[in-house]
Amino acid sequence: MCAALDEARKAAGRTSPNPAVGAVIVKGRRILARGFHRAAGRPHAEIEAIRALPQPGDAAGATLYVTLEPCSTHGRTPPCTDEIVRLGFARVVYGATDPNPAHSGRAEIILRSAGIEVKPGMLGKECAELNAAWNHWIATGRPYVIAKCGMSLDGRISSHPESRWITSPESRVDAMRLRAGVDAILVGGGTVRADNPKLTVRGIAGARQPWRVVVTRSGRLPATSHLLTDRYRDRTLVFQDQSLADVLIALGGLKITSVLIEGGGRILGEAFDHRLVDEAVIYVAPQLIGGPVAAVGGIGVACNEDGLQLRNARYDRIGDDVCIRGSLRD
Repeated sequence: MCAALDEARKAAGRTSPNPAVGAVIVKGRRILARGFHRAAGRPHAEIEAIRALPQPGDAAGATLYVTLEPCSTHGRTPPCTDEIVRLGFARVVYGATDPNPAHSGRAEIILRSAGIEVKPGMLGKECAELNAAWNHWIATGRPYVIAKCGMSLDGRISSHPESRWITSPESRVDAMRLRAGVDAILVGGGTVRADNPKLTVRGIAGARQPWRVVVTRSGRLPATSHLLTDRYRDRTLVFQDQSLADVLIALGGLKITSVLIEGGGRILGEAFDHRLVDEAVIYVAPQLIGGPVAAVGGIGVACNEDGLQLRNARYDRIGDDVCIRGSLRD
C-alpha cells in the first residue's frame, strides 16, 4: 500500500475533479505492475496498473492494492470492479472508502459476491488525507479552502513598492507548489488593483494552470490587468458584489474542489470571520516592516478564547522563514 500511495502522489493536483489514486498488482510477493490515475477522463489507477502487466493473464490469482475503493458505477469510464472480476483477481486491498454515499462500500459487496477476498482500510488515514480536498467537496459541495499568506514578524503584508517580496525565495518556491496543487487561486479586487498579480504556476513541471478567481465589490478592475489580458485570461472568473461564502458555493458547482486564498487582508479576514477556511499556510519572515496593511483583516473575534486554533500544526524552516501549516477543522 505504501507503493500504491507513492503512485497516487504522482497524480496530486492533476486529476480534479477526480481523486488522486495509485495502484499496484502483486503476485508471489513481487510487484508486477504499478499505475496511477493521470487525469479526469483517463483510465483509473487500477486499469493503468492492469495495462502495465507483463502479460494480461498475470492478473489471475493476483492481489490488487489500490489507495481508494474501486469504482463500481459507470461514469466517464466503466466500473473498475467489472474488470477486476473479469480478470480473476484473488484479492483486493484498498485504503480509503469512497466518501460518496452512493458508492461507499459497494465495491466490497460486488467483489465479495464474485468470490474475491477484500481487505478495506489498509493505511486508510494516509490514503484519505491524500484526497482531503476531494473528500470535502464530495461531502459538502464546496471546495476545500486553504488560506495562504506571507507576512513579516509583526503581521504585515505592506511593503515599499520597489521591495515587493517579504518572504524568502525558498518560501516563494514552496508557495508555487501550493498553487500547483489546487484548482483555483482566489484574491480580492484590491489585490488586483494594487499588485496586478499573474497568479500563474511557475517552475513546476507538468503543473496545470489553476483557475484565477477575483472577488470584487465594485467590479472596477484595471482593463490592463494580467488576469484579464494574458494567455490564461479564459481561466479568470470575476465575481462582483457577492459574499465569499456564495462565491465558494458557485465554485463548487463548477467542480472546483480546492481553492487557495492568497489575499488580500480583507478577503482573508472575511474567510476567517465566517469560518470558511479548512487549512492555513502562513510564511513568516524574520523582519519587522510596520505599515498599515495587516495580513488578516476582518472583524476579528470578541475575545481571544474565540480565536481559531490550528490543529496538527507544523513548523518548517524554509530559507530564513518559518512556515506554519495546520487544519482548522476537526
